[in-house]
Amino acid sequence: MAHYKSLSKKLKLGKQQRRTKWAPFWVGLKALGKGKKVHPSRFTTIKRSWRRHKLKITPRKIHRWR
Repeated sequence: MAHYKSLSKKLKLGKQQRRTKWAPFWVGLKALGKGKKVHPSRFTTIKRSWRRHKLKITPRKIHRWR
């Protein structure tokens, strides 16, 4: 990947990076109560992986001189 990234690309990558994590542990406590212990992955609807799903962020076009 390029050393310098544009702001729009950084924002897109940052948003997608947050989608790779499980939900916080307190989400289960808030949804189901204090006595029920469940894994945080149960509340995560989208779990993205860099191997399975590509982001389709196109690189900047390089102009070649003729």
